[in-house]
Amino acid sequence: MSAAPPPPPPESPVAAAAGGGDKVLAAAQHIVKSLATSKNAADDMIRILSGFDNRLSQITSDLFPSPDLAADSDERGNPLWGQISAAAFDAAEQLIQVWDGTPEALVFEATEDEVAEYLSAVDVAIEHLAQELRHLMVRHAVPLDPTGLFFSLRRLSLGSMDDLDTSSEFDAATPHSIDVAPETARGGPLVNPFEDQVFDPVRPEAVDDLRAIADRMARAGYSRELADAYCGIRRDLLDEYLSALGVERLSIDEVQRIEWKHLNDKMKKWVQAVKTVVRVLLAGERRLCDQVLSVSDELREECFIESTKGCIMQILSFGDAVAVCPRSPEKLSRILDMYEALAEVIPEMKDLCLGSSGDGVISDVQANLDRLGDAIRGTLFEFGKVLQLESSRRAMTAGEIHPMTRYVMNYLRLLVVYSDTLDALLDDDADDQIDLARAEDQDQEHLESMTPLGKRLLKLISYLEANLEEKSKLYEDSALECIFSMNNLLYIVQKVRDSELGKILGDHWVKRRNGKIRQYSKSYLRISWMKVLSFLKDDGHGSGSGSSSGSGSGHSSSRMSIKEKFKNFNLAFEEIYRNQTTWKVPDPQLREELKISISENVIPAYRAFLGRYGSQVDGGRNSGKYIKYTPEDLESQLSDLFEGAPGPANHSRRRT
Repeated sequence: MSAAPPPPPPESPVAAAAGGGDKVLAAAQHIVKSLATSKNAADDMIRILSGFDNRLSQITSDLFPSPDLAADSDERGNPLWGQISAAAFDAAEQLIQVWDGTPEALVFEATEDEVAEYLSAVDVAIEHLAQELRHLMVRHAVPLDPTGLFFSLRRLSLGSMDDLDTSSEFDAATPHSIDVAPETARGGPLVNPFEDQVFDPVRPEAVDDLRAIADRMARAGYSRELADAYCGIRRDLLDEYLSALGVERLSIDEVQRIEWKHLNDKMKKWVQAVKTVVRVLLAGERRLCDQVLSVSDELREECFIESTKGCIMQILSFGDAVAVCPRSPEKLSRILDMYEALAEVIPEMKDLCLGSSGDGVISDVQANLDRLGDAIRGTLFEFGKVLQLESSRRAMTAGEIHPMTRYVMNYLRLLVVYSDTLDALLDDDADDQIDLARAEDQDQEHLESMTPLGKRLLKLISYLEANLEEKSKLYEDSALECIFSMNNLLYIVQKVRDSELGKILGDHWVKRRNGKIRQYSKSYLRISWMKVLSFLKDDGHGSGSGSSSGSGSGHSSSRMSIKEKFKNFNLAFEEIYRNQTTWKVPDPQLREELKISISENVIPAYRAFLGRYGSQVDGGRNSGKYIKYTPEDLESQLSDLFEGAPGPANHSRRRT
């Protein structure tokens, strides 16, 4: 008995459907029209279909749309839900249903062309899912309102180096300042403004649909397509969020060309943006990845890094640009703000980047932080050089506080706000090690226990003191030199005593400077008033009674000598009055103490001299020419000293 003939090969679903006549032709035509991307592709598909049924050769390619239509897209470059996409999806669906309706037929037992056709239909379905994913994320994206995120951070912009006036009175690299209270440097302690901030970048009602799409694409082996679709949309939206936060994409050259006023604003926005990006935006992206891409831990980590890397790199690029900008003192506190903001969020970034894929990003962030730290150390070093080399030769006319003194002391008080950060950054800086053997006026035990910042501050103040000492030598009048030195040293002491600088430098330092101020005061009194008082010395001219105990010529000589003394006293006093009323002692307590010291030396001596010898001149001819002032007159005129403006022409109340 002969063997039964082998069963015929399974008929392809397309051939089985041929009995449908025109229906088959219409279906095939629809498939070609939907799947073809060019006229050549359409011709190839017609040729393949004709191999199954010669009736299909009747399909004409001129029925197909122009390939340009297939490239239609929205403003993001993603395919729209237009006629072509919908038609392609419908055609693919019909083809798959034909195969699914013939369970005994296996796709990969069909011809190569049929396999390719089936896989193309599956690709269309997957692309449709990817488009759905993009569409849902865009449609349900939550806009960012930066106003609500920034209100708690505004205090960061209070005080700081931008409060230091940029007057030309001092070297352009280190302009002088207005007085700034240390407690306003950064507005006091900051609470975490993000404790209750939860930002979900996609509305919750879309999350389940997004997860359903992601699950199916990943399980069907289309993880790469899923990642591309997901990351592309998230990157675009994060770019928009950065723009809303005021973070621009700037090159290093562009940053270096920005004027300080505008760069200062951008640095403040950057500080705000860093915390907002990490604690709000990246935290939101982390939650979205965990929810939508839960199908795969590896995919979830990859997509989080790929989605956020561009945003992070844009943030870091500005930090790098600032770090390599020319060193100038006014930038220091802003760079410190940037450094602290970045250092603060690094641990949080590590928590967000759970897998090893985030190691590279964290490494880049740390490198950026290190470069900002180098910029801080370099700026402090340059500031010290400026203090040492500043050599303006114009003396302060009234002996008042030099702009450099104001600038430096307010600058140092603001630096103390960053003491923890600066102590860490300066810890290994060999340049900060002060030669203890040369610190003759510093308590050695306290000096050895000072922090790295304390030693640096002590060094900077010593540079300032040395510079001021050189500037004091510009005065031809030694008395004005003393006033200048007193004013500036007192200002330094007050700024130290009334701030954290006092704790850092110690009581011994303050006492030493107070002692120097007293020495300057004594020197001023000696230089200014020694000559004036010399005219009031009792050198044996008469008894003060007006009688004569000698010859007439002797008595006449004595009277002439006394008149000369009164005259010389008047001239010397008036010269001092004329000059020193224009001198300025800004501190009211020091000004009053100086006036009291002058009065205690001059008024009693004048009263005694007037009481002893006034009668020999008073009542005589032109006596008012010699005795021009009462002690009260002098007291009144002394009250006009050190006010920084010329006093009245004549305070005399004595009648001539």
